[in-house]
Amino acid sequence: MKVASNILNNKSDSEECVNDAFFGVWNTIPPQRPDRLPSYVCRIVRNLALKRYHANTAAKRGSVYDVALDELESCFPSSDSVEEEFGANEVARLIDAFLEMLDEDSKAMFVCRYYYSDSVSDIAKLLHMSPHKVSDRLHRIREKLRKYLIEEGVTI
Repeated sequence: MKVASNILNNKSDSEECVNDAFFGVWNTIPPQRPDRLPSYVCRIVRNLALKRYHANTAAKRGSVYDVALDELESCFPSSDSVEEEFGANEVARLIDAFLEMLDEDSKAMFVCRYYYSDSVSDIAKLLHMSPHKVSDRLHRIREKLRKYLIEEGVTI
């Protein structure tokens, strides 16, 4: 519910996404055998919430989720061509490799902020830090990610 709420900021839409996710899990579990059920369910909820978010905000911007995405905008290439779209899988692999190089707190901050869409203040509470320190570290992580991607040949 927290993942959907972070993205949608709407209780009824979030509940609907969670219910749809559980229905989807119910229908896919017999053939699928996920290693980690909570991660599997969370991924389904996140995907459903993102679809709902894009449908709800097609003409408007400014939500908390937009702010988190805007923070990462300078780290990624635009996908104006098929070749660049194809390269998105390679960029995802590079991001995974980058995350493996980070310490546990930095990795947790990055995933909480940019995957689960947690607010900076929620991350600060979780990691027992000040919001300013979290914000500053996220900025440094984004800069490191940007430099890493450029070194790996990604045009930004």
